[in-house]
Amino acid sequence: MPERIGFIGLGIMGKPMALRLLQLGCELSVHSRSRPPIDELIAAGARDGTLPKGVAEQSDIVITMLPDSPEVREVVLGRNGVVEGARSGQLAIDMSTISPLVSHDEIAPALAGVGVKALDAPVSGGQRGAIDGTLSIMVGGPRDAFERAMPVLQAMGKNIVHIGEEPGTGQTAKACNQIIVGATIMAVAEALTLARKAGVDVAKVREALLGGFAQSRILDVHGQRMIERTFEPGFRIKLHHKDLNIALAAGGAYGSPLGETAIVREALGAMVARGDGDLDHSALIQLVESLAGLSVS
Repeated sequence: MPERIGFIGLGIMGKPMALRLLQLGCELSVHSRSRPPIDELIAAGARDGTLPKGVAEQSDIVITMLPDSPEVREVVLGRNGVVEGARSGQLAIDMSTISPLVSHDEIAPALAGVGVKALDAPVSGGQRGAIDGTLSIMVGGPRDAFERAMPVLQAMGKNIVHIGEEPGTGQTAKACNQIIVGATIMAVAEALTLARKAGVDVAKVREALLGGFAQSRILDVHGQRMIERTFEPGFRIKLHHKDLNIALAAGGAYGSPLGETAIVREALGAMVARGDGDLDHSALIQLVESLAGLSVS
């Protein structure tokens, strides 16, 4: 992989993704808003980009993995941002989950103005997928840019799909993903809570359902988390709440009804309001249990 890579955003997902690039021998420059992950990546062989502008100056391909649209705007378009350090012929890949409208109307046009092709390439698979390099990656943007990015994306993911040529199409696919994941977590939480309230063995209910039409990755992984009460974050509630806000805004913009999504968004918001936003999104079962009058240790 001869191209120099820049990576901005070394959080719960970004750090393991950047580490995988280093492990595969990439020449990597990094930046993040907190110092410890930068130092960890430098110890592993990366260079300190100092600022987003500096990362862009040292790279052929710049990757951003940030919490939300405002952070991407700041890092890419702001003072000392990627645009200031960019040059014609570079490629920018935003792997954050942000508004598809921001990708389409703001980020891609600004980068095109300095000769940089842009891809929006949000991911699914959680922290485990980032560590293992098995993420699902949904990509929007020009086909030639997608083909150029493939060796880099293959270092971090397994299921990589080019959604469309238009900027923002990858983000639209991610919004769809988060709708389904959120609704399924809520369904699993409600089903397991019903089983508990009825005095049925919850583990055996999950085992039975995994052998039938209700089987899903979420019932398998998050159902087990719910039973074991292991809510250390693979994907934080507050981030899923943010993602459903993005989905609902897109639904409003495109005139697509998202009634169930709104219900799950409110449930996640209630978890955030009571101080549980940093738990894994499987902890949504705690809200369902409290509404059912259950106290589960």
